[in-house]
Order: sequence, then C-alpha cells, then structure tokens
Amino acid sequence: MAYDINELIVSSAEIEKRIQDGIEKNRKGNFTVKAKAGEKVAVKLKNHKFRFGCNMFMLDEIPDDKNKNEIYKEKLTEFFNMATVPFYWDATEPEEGKTRYGKHSEKIYRRPPADLCVEFCEKNGLEPREHALCYNGFFPDWLKAKTVEEEKALIEKRMQEISSRYADKIPTIEVTNEMLWSSGKTQFYSQPDYIDFCFKLAEKYFPNNTLCINEWSSIWESNETPWDNYYSYINGELLKGGRIDAIGMQYHVFHKKEKYLEETRKLYDLAQLFRALDNYSHFGKQIQITEVTVPAFTTEKADEQSQADVLEKLYSLWFSYPNVSQIVYWNLVDGYAAFTTPGDMEGGENYYRGGLLRFDMSEKPAYKRLKHLIKEVWTTEETILADKNGKVSFRGFYGEYEVTVGKKTYNVNFDKDGKEAVL
Repeated sequence: MAYDINELIVSSAEIEKRIQDGIEKNRKGNFTVKAKAGEKVAVKLKNHKFRFGCNMFMLDEIPDDKNKNEIYKEKLTEFFNMATVPFYWDATEPEEGKTRYGKHSEKIYRRPPADLCVEFCEKNGLEPREHALCYNGFFPDWLKAKTVEEEKALIEKRMQEISSRYADKIPTIEVTNEMLWSSGKTQFYSQPDYIDFCFKLAEKYFPNNTLCINEWSSIWESNETPWDNYYSYINGELLKGGRIDAIGMQYHVFHKKEKYLEETRKLYDLAQLFRALDNYSHFGKQIQITEVTVPAFTTEKADEQSQADVLEKLYSLWFSYPNVSQIVYWNLVDGYAAFTTPGDMEGGENYYRGGLLRFDMSEKPAYKRLKHLIKEVWTTEETILADKNGKVSFRGFYGEYEVTVGKKTYNVNFDKDGKEAVL
C-alpha cells in the first residue's frame, strides 16, 4: 500500500488554519489562581475534559496469555480517559432470565462482564461508556419468538436492570445503534415506533444520563444535507418529543486495500468532514465520534506510518470542532477484532489491522502518535509567579489540574473559561 499522507488526506491551508484556530478557541480557556503575592504556582493538566476513548472488549479476554492481558490493561490506561463497555443483549442475557453482569460471569469472547469493566474504569480513572442498549444486530436469538408486546416488556425489564446497576456509574448511554445497517431480527424492530419507544423509555430509566443515538452508514460521505437518512430519523425522533442528547458518528474505514485510495477520497477529504459535522451541528447537540478504525493493512513500516499520519489529521480535526465531546477508537490491538478468531489476520475485521498495537502488543506508530498529541501537544504545564495581588493567570486546556503552591498540591477542575481557583 505505502501511501504518502499527501496522497491520502485532502486538505488546504484554510482547513489547517480552521483546525488550529478551533483547538485554541474550543479546547482552551483563561484561568486564574489566587495565592499569595510572589508565590511560585505550578499548574499541570492531569486529565482532559474532552474524552479520548477506546473499547475495552479484550479486558481479561486474551486467551491463555497473562502477560498480554496485563499489557492490554496498561496500554488502555496510558492516555485514554474513557472506555466503551459492551452491553450487547445476546452477551448480557444469552439465556432468557440468566444475566451475566457480575465480574465472575462465564466468559464470552470480546464480551467482558460489565461489572468487571466498570470496576476497572473506576480504579484507573476512565469514564465508562455504555454500548449499546437497543442494538438489534446483537439481540439474543430467544427474543425472535416474542410478540411485539412481549418484546417491549422485555426491553423495559432490561433497561430497568441496567439502570439500577449502572445509571449512576456510566454517564453516556447509547440507546440505539446502526438502525440503517442492521437487518430485522425481531418483530418489534421493524415497527415505526421502535426508536421512539426506546428513547422515551431510556429517558424514564436514565433521566440524568446523556442519551446518545449512534450510526455508521455513509454519514461522512453523504451530501451533507438535512434530508440524508441519519439526519432525517434523528429529526423525526426529536419532532416526536424524544430526548436525544448526543449524536454518535462512527468512522470505520472498512475499504479493501486494492481500492483504498479510490474509495476513501471523501472519507479523507477534511473539508468534506467539516461539512458533515456542520450539517449535524444544526441540531445543537454534542457530537460523539464513537467508533474509529483506520487501517494499516500490513506491518510494513510505511503502511503503519500512513495509519499514524491519517489519525493525527482526523483527531486534530475532530478535537477542534466545538460540538464534538468524545473520540473513541475501536480496537486497541490487532488480531482480536470482530467476526473471526484471534490471530487470523485475513479474517473479519482483523484484515484491516486497524488496531493501535500489533498482535504481539508492541506499539504501532499510531499509538505513539495519539499519545504524543494527547499527553504532550494538547497539554498545559507552567510555573508562574503570583503578582503583587496574589493573582496567577494562564491559558490552558480544559480539564483537571494539579496546582502546586510551595509544598501543597491541590486538585482543581478548570472546566469553564474564566474559572478562578482560590487557594
């Protein structure tokens, strides 16, 4: 493959300026620390307000390799502050009435139990993200025999269970997913009130959570108009009074390598991506980039470098955009993706080698590049002397800070422009 970044990414000086200006305007604020006159004050960003995530589907799931499992955990916590927890119904309730939320539940590949995931997130400073509450593509087979009314009752039972266990632990609840892609699996799924029923019910059981809708199909390659399919069904649900707080926009580049350059022209046209974001920003909702896969295809140095170069451009654009609040990479490591067996690099989604780590858990350039951006470029660390009034002013990225004055260190959340911390 071996494409130069200039062959892949379509950009311009104007677009690059929009990205840099957007990061400065939308991700940073002016903050003040009140201390004593002449004191030395050190400020250091510890955790972004913006969420950089990854799915955690392989948490303690790598077969017969304790060392790989430990490396996976280490890499999951090195620069991410969010992790997607699998709530596929066929894995949380594979047999009717027998749920597997508990951390010691029987193993299902790529489906670690929710309790295990949430506990890991709490211990390691990650925000868990729920995926996906009413995703027909992974409904259990036993649900097929149910009538519409029975299915509705079971969806409500499921929401009630998940709410009672996790509503106060998982801020973002992904209500529906891939409605344009999934084929009908149950009777209720094809009914006109499906989306409305799911969102109204989610509002009942998750009143204080962020309710997200999610989709993949052609979002970025559409004609950026308010009548494309995803836009239309979001608009329809809002007109019905449904509460949608966040719009999920997946970004999987699942194109075969022999047609990669030809078929990714729109996906890698930065002006096109801005047009798509501008279109969906009409709703005034936060936008979550929910599932990102950028392929490397091979382990060749040039191909892995291309993956890293593309990701830097994409992440910079999304991070710059005011409505975007999260970017979630999909598979952390190659060889353990969906629809195939571990290590089969030609099967299923393994074919794309879209992970940030190689199968042996070594870091690819893409992993190093994202770490560099999040921990070294998009960061704030300064030491400033307080003026005669004891005031220290600085401009930095929104997030949680360590503020050190003398021998004392304080934790301060600078999440709004103009925020002041009195020490």
